[in-house]
Amino acid sequence: MGTIELSANELVIRSHIITYGHAADTSITEAICEEIEMMWNEVQGTVRMKGIVYRVIFRITGSHQPQITPIEIYTNLEAQNNYFRIEKSAHGNISFVDGLGSNSGYFLLENLYKGSTTAAHEYGHTLGLEHPLNLDYRGKGTPGIMYPRGTLVDPAFQYDPAKPAGVTGGTMHPMHRRVRQTDIDDLKIPRLRFKNGKAVLGEFTNVYHQDHGDPATRW
Repeated sequence: MGTIELSANELVIRSHIITYGHAADTSITEAICEEIEMMWNEVQGTVRMKGIVYRVIFRITGSHQPQITPIEIYTNLEAQNNYFRIEKSAHGNISFVDGLGSNSGYFLLENLYKGSTTAAHEYGHTLGLEHPLNLDYRGKGTPGIMYPRGTLVDPAFQYDPAKPAGVTGGTMHPMHRRVRQTDIDDLKIPRLRFKNGKAVLGEFTNVYHQDHGDPATRW
């Protein structure tokens, strides 16, 4: 989730990442923000609105707030805020957000290694982007940021290039994903309702997550 501001020739999307949880700290929060901002700006995306082409700029800030309370998250009215719990364990052993266009979720620590692209991928979900329907991307080169683990890709983009497609090691390594212009297009920014040059991308979910490693929260 984030806010959008129009200027003469730029469209700036601002989001603020707030982390909490036993595995969260200032360093990993900064790394998450850097990955999101770098990857979403790398494409140098553009949007055409009313005959004007705008350069899309992402500005991602963050803060580690270990003492944040559920009520602080539940009552949030700031559209830039996105809340993520970070822990060493997660139900299903995956990172996730609370629906498309949401502003809250849960990160599995092992998914957040440098270059993993997990934060940039989940950020795409917070902006409303889905996984592509066709997960066979062979013959098309570098996979887009919204392709999930398990996607079939050319050997160079697999965990193990020597493995046959589809077997263990023969699917997409997420570190190869990149944001593309089509991902910017899929945000459907021209359809948003702008007021005084500003709009909101995404919706408030404001979910406070418990630690999945706590026996009291296990299924």
